[in-house]
Amino acid sequence: MVQVRAHQPINTDGSINLEAWLDHVIGLDPALDRDAMREACEFARQVEQQANAAQNLWVEGTSSFQTGLEIAEILADLKLDQDSLIAAVLYRGVREGQIQLPDVNQRFGPVVAKLIEGVLRMAAISASLNPRQSLVLGTQAQVENLRKMLVAMVDDVRVALIKLAERTCAIRTVKNADDEKRHRVAREVFDIYAPLAHRLGIGHIKWELEDLSFRYLEPEQYKQIAKLLHERRLDREQYITTVMDQLRAELAATGIKSDISGRAKHIYSIWRKMQRKGLQFSQIYDVRAVRVLVPEIRDCYTALGIVHTLWRHIPKEFDDYIANPKENGYRSLHTAVIGPDGKVLEVQIRTHAMHEEAELGVCAHWRYKGTDLKATSSHYEEKISWLRQVLEWHEELGDIGGLAEQLRVDIEPDRVYVFTPDGHAIDLPKGATPLDFAYRVHTEIGHNCRGAKINGRIVPLNYSLQTGEQVEIITSKQGSPSRDWLNSNLGYITTSRARAKIVHWFKLQARDQNVAAGKGLLERELNRLALLQVDYERLAEKANMKTAEDMFAALGAGDLRLAQLINHAQQLVEPERGSEQLELIPRKHGGNKPGRRGDIQIQGVGNLLTQMAGCCQPLPGDPIVGYITQGRGVSIHRQDCASVLQLESREPERIIQVSWGPVPVMTYPVDIVIRAYDRSGLLRDVSQMLLNERINVLAVNTRSNKEDNTASMSLTIEIPGLDALGRLLGRLSQLPNIIEARRHRAGG
Repeated sequence: MVQVRAHQPINTDGSINLEAWLDHVIGLDPALDRDAMREACEFARQVEQQANAAQNLWVEGTSSFQTGLEIAEILADLKLDQDSLIAAVLYRGVREGQIQLPDVNQRFGPVVAKLIEGVLRMAAISASLNPRQSLVLGTQAQVENLRKMLVAMVDDVRVALIKLAERTCAIRTVKNADDEKRHRVAREVFDIYAPLAHRLGIGHIKWELEDLSFRYLEPEQYKQIAKLLHERRLDREQYITTVMDQLRAELAATGIKSDISGRAKHIYSIWRKMQRKGLQFSQIYDVRAVRVLVPEIRDCYTALGIVHTLWRHIPKEFDDYIANPKENGYRSLHTAVIGPDGKVLEVQIRTHAMHEEAELGVCAHWRYKGTDLKATSSHYEEKISWLRQVLEWHEELGDIGGLAEQLRVDIEPDRVYVFTPDGHAIDLPKGATPLDFAYRVHTEIGHNCRGAKINGRIVPLNYSLQTGEQVEIITSKQGSPSRDWLNSNLGYITTSRARAKIVHWFKLQARDQNVAAGKGLLERELNRLALLQVDYERLAEKANMKTAEDMFAALGAGDLRLAQLINHAQQLVEPERGSEQLELIPRKHGGNKPGRRGDIQIQGVGNLLTQMAGCCQPLPGDPIVGYITQGRGVSIHRQDCASVLQLESREPERIIQVSWGPVPVMTYPVDIVIRAYDRSGLLRDVSQMLLNERINVLAVNTRSNKEDNTASMSLTIEIPGLDALGRLLGRLSQLPNIIEARRHRAGG
């Protein structure tokens, strides 16, 4: 049943009576700071008064200030914390440009500003869609992608709750809007936010969102059920009163304290049950329903026995959600019986705590866990982890406008969700590039790709996409893939789909072209890494190719990885140049801790001799314990080793705790040379690139040549391996004005 919108207290001059509103809100949660709430409200009202009134109205007759109060009131009813309520009061003003986020941060703190920023990111989902395109026009996959994108953007449960409250206000206030807007808001709420409220377990918000959405999406069926409910309302209320009195007396006689009430009737749930089970309105059991609240779980089952003693139970109409809770945490006993006068009656039985969780859902958990963000980070991460679990929307959602009866969506945190120019959501692995996006949309778009725009701004093709961005691919009719796209050091593609499409394209090209392209690609990379005088025939043999030409052709066609050949080439070249072998330098760790010997960390003692037990032969990463031997130091065993278990039972005092020590990060000193056309900021850009790649610089020398306007840089850096060196040189080569970036050898 649709909830009647509460009216805010009004002064005689038509303005909001703020003190009366604060009385009401603080009555819902006495822990709120009245002065802090008043300051936020006065600030929101003041900035709205300073703005042009004609541009401030969100929906006719409602200002951003009034909307903020209504959102805050919903959140206060959910028992949310003060930062959330202040963010709710200010959110509409920020969204409409009346208030700037830096001002919020300075005046109300970073937590409030971050909450508002999170809600704005969620709002970007709707804003990025074509305003004339309803979600219902998309495929089921489109709706699922929008949901996954929304989840990926939420890193604080309060952000989702503020957005839910804001959408609740939105669906309430479209009553007087035009049909197109009513339908658009209702479809968004039904597809996205009602399921979110369900997964968060916030029952009364979910029912209101579903009923109001149903009212605008299926007006005729809504009116039909509402009429049937109204026609029998007086008889039903009298009947329910009689049932409650009888049940209350029976429970009191057995010593059970109970709180019994008639349960609200939700029009959408009645319609969905009629559709799913093919029933008539007269066959719906929960049109007449009561809810019984008791103190303890044992009282629930005692009450159930009393109900079944009073009235005959209807077979297959009993659900024990206490023993088997729903995925969103809902717990209750549901039963249907033949009540007085032979009429069907539904009875729900639960504890007061279960009822609070059913109505408040995640908000109840939030209250129990506390809201102090200064608490330990593990507690905060626990809340976020819990949010991720409950946002796995895979409950049945109904079937309005052709939606599937059930949507099962896997939430994958390691993915990004971006928009096409016409508003369709595309999901890609984290770290995906515009080229990955192009091949995900269509193979030919990928082949013809020549550039990309993110939110209207041109970016490199190896740019890492971020959730919520709009991607536009610039194509050319004569375009074709570049072999550089297959070079993993350059970072153009990350998905196997894109790589497979590019490789297939090159396979279709002539062998001669592949041989020439493959040879040029290999020579260019070998020269950049200073791997000179490579015997191509021996290299082909290492790569399991018959001839060097076959190797070049395979590389040119994309069947052979360039990184694989470079590793083989290093094995061929480096051993022959022993005088140029690089000294291994372990990166500093801040000193060894007492008791550490080799790879073993011995707890509570000084340095001891250690040896690996031959009986179980533990490997790094295995759970291990130590046994103090006589004269041979500490013997290291796996924790499940049969020998050490026997020793522990006989001589427990000789068993000590040990663990694997940290593995040192090894790096090599490497000299590189960079040549570039001289320009302002060149050294800054190179330094920033090294910083981004987390490369330590040991030495640097720069020289400028005024005659040809070039600059040369010689750097000594620490690098963990050849792959990292190749990636770094590839990234440096892509900087503006860079002529070449390569490894330098003495005398070479």
